[in-house]
Amino acid sequence: MEASKEVKNPRKGFYLLPNMITMSSMFLGFVSMVWAVQGRFEDACLAILVSALMDGLDGKVARMTNTASEFGVQLDSLADLVAFGLAPAMLLWQWQLDCFGSFGMGAAFIYAGCGALRLARFNVSTAVVSKRFFIGLPIPAGGCTVVTFVFFASLFPDMLKPTIPWLTLLLAVGLGILMFSRIRYFSFKEYDFLRAHPIRTMLIFLFLLAALVAWPRFFSFVLCALYITGGLVYSLVILPRRDRELLRALAPQDD
Repeated sequence: MEASKEVKNPRKGFYLLPNMITMSSMFLGFVSMVWAVQGRFEDACLAILVSALMDGLDGKVARMTNTASEFGVQLDSLADLVAFGLAPAMLLWQWQLDCFGSFGMGAAFIYAGCGALRLARFNVSTAVVSKRFFIGLPIPAGGCTVVTFVFFASLFPDMLKPTIPWLTLLLAVGLGILMFSRIRYFSFKEYDFLRAHPIRTMLIFLFLLAALVAWPRFFSFVLCALYITGGLVYSLVILPRRDRELLRALAPQDD
């Protein structure tokens, strides 16, 4: 009688390269919080911006190398919460909101908490929502808006500087509401950068790049503001008008 062979389960592992990029993004979020506590606000902002670049890179690397996994998806969400939820909230609190006391702490937590809710909803709805749009402001866009506002506020003249804490308070609460809202924002996932495009596309890119190099603190915030405004206009103006026109076209015509 042959001895029964022991069945061994295969050892489970995870793909190294994309998850290393994700962990680097999370690390930069942690470093940003440390620098914010130390009062190095611009360094903290730069850490979040580099983390945003890595956040856009890890998914593309996983798809290009065919190493995407459910483990990587969940790790990416946790990294996003640290880098674009907790780190910007800590930055806002240390930079301006501490002057409001517990009220400012609550505003910073509204931003972080709504970011966490946004990520949770995204994780459970990716199978049923069109990839063309994000439902609610993406949390990396929220974090980048916080960062660019910090840079933009340094350009304020002395007469406007007393308004910065109040604008920061409105920004924290407003971004939190937008992240948890049903406003649609373009994801650009269906825009193929590898196929041929009209020459005007490259010209637009060159003008945007030149403006960003010439006025980085001003124009970076303008780009974030335009992205946020575009989602609001599309969801609150264009879509309702399109629905009314469709209903009018489908309605039976009077004789």
